[in-house]
Amino acid sequence: MCELYSKQETLALRRRHIGPSCKVFFAADPIKIVRAQRQYMFDEKGDQYLDCINNVAHVGHCHPEVVKAAQKQMELLNTNSRFLHDNIVEYAKRLSATLPDRLSVCYFTNSGSEANDLALRLARQFRGHQDVITLDHAYHGHLSSLIEISPYKFQKGKDVKKEFVHVAPAPDTYRGKYREDHEDPASAYADEVKKIIDEAHNSGRKIAAFIAESMQSCGGQIIPPAGYFQKVAEYVRGAGGVFIADEVQVGFGRVGKHFWSFQMFGEDFVPDIVTMGKPMGNGHPMACVVTTEEIAEAFSASGMEYFNTYGGNPVSSAVGLAVLDVIKNEDLQGNATRVGNYLTELLNKQKTKHTLIGDIRGVGLFIGIDLVKDHQQRTPATAEAQHVIYRMKEKRVLLSADGPHRNVLKIKPPMCFTEEDAKFMVEQLDGILTGLEEAIGAETEPVISKNTPIKTKMPEEARSELLRDSSLDPRENPSRKRNGLCTDSLLSKRFRT
Repeated sequence: MCELYSKQETLALRRRHIGPSCKVFFAADPIKIVRAQRQYMFDEKGDQYLDCINNVAHVGHCHPEVVKAAQKQMELLNTNSRFLHDNIVEYAKRLSATLPDRLSVCYFTNSGSEANDLALRLARQFRGHQDVITLDHAYHGHLSSLIEISPYKFQKGKDVKKEFVHVAPAPDTYRGKYREDHEDPASAYADEVKKIIDEAHNSGRKIAAFIAESMQSCGGQIIPPAGYFQKVAEYVRGAGGVFIADEVQVGFGRVGKHFWSFQMFGEDFVPDIVTMGKPMGNGHPMACVVTTEEIAEAFSASGMEYFNTYGGNPVSSAVGLAVLDVIKNEDLQGNATRVGNYLTELLNKQKTKHTLIGDIRGVGLFIGIDLVKDHQQRTPATAEAQHVIYRMKEKRVLLSADGPHRNVLKIKPPMCFTEEDAKFMVEQLDGILTGLEEAIGAETEPVISKNTPIKTKMPEEARSELLRDSSLDPRENPSRKRNGLCTDSLLSKRFRT
């Protein structure tokens, strides 16, 4: 494989010319990826990695049909999307056919961040309201307007939450305020939104929108309880606001049975605005906002023209059409269901075996493994999660960890992921957890007290990344010091191999 620079030269140039806030995966020991195919990525030495991270390469890295569609259209035309062209309307027609009838008007953008920013503009123009309700630890994009409504980001900075932003508890029935033993967690969490609306109204404020991922990703792979979204939509619409479903990470069949994740909550729930991105172009910069005719008309009535130079351009639309074709022709929704069920079954077996696994949750090829120090207190195993993802990398499996405490292993691979891939991934995880639990004495202490000191040391590269990663703000995780960084003694050489 031809390289311009050695890995060390690439790192040096990155440090010199790329902003220091632009992080890479496994920052303490990054991988240099030079090519990829389907669910596999290859480094400069030719080593193959199983990609369990990339929900961007939705139908598989470098899918030949997607590449062919892009090349074919690029040979003909790529231009400003304000010229009349068939591709954009054909794609809008095909995309709308996957959605409920009332969601029929499309606005094309280049990224999920642009899509969510535009969704906020649509919502605020609709009835002239300004305030937004978001979920705790949500992330909706990197634009200023979205950082303001993304607790995942703004809690780490020095800025005080804006007065027009209201944060509702994440509907997490494993670790949240209302758990699986609550008689009606959906209503309880929805009532928290109702309280926010009432308090806002009492202060003379008006709600423009409630925004949420249909399944919360950065929040820790959270699946809302059935009925929650319906109740929230009722309260928000009653206040004159709209419901925005962020499908940037979880759309396009990832849940398997349904094309859109919000559809798994029932036919009686239809958002007012849906945003999408990442998977849409299989890595090509393409995103969209879809809404109702009523909201679109209100946006147009403002008198301000909306245009996006390259949003929905001929090449992007050709790529998007190819992605839709591949999802259908290769039955990737069916694959997500079959492989997702198989993987969940394997992981649940691991849960009965490993004390570090507190919860397995997910739908289709969107799964989270919540690692804990003890099952009773559900104390987040943050350092252990970092240890696991670095050890998995050594086993040529790429995972990431997220959630408020960065203790949830995230699985969201390309949709061509196979049962063989699932089995291989779980076998590697099993071995790593077994070694880790032996090292910390978990085999003799099935329930580890939250105050029990951990007698292990995580990999130095993982530890250094954890220490310098500002996302572990003590305000977000009061138990960070108590949970420790496992620094008391070295793991055995046997575990390091």
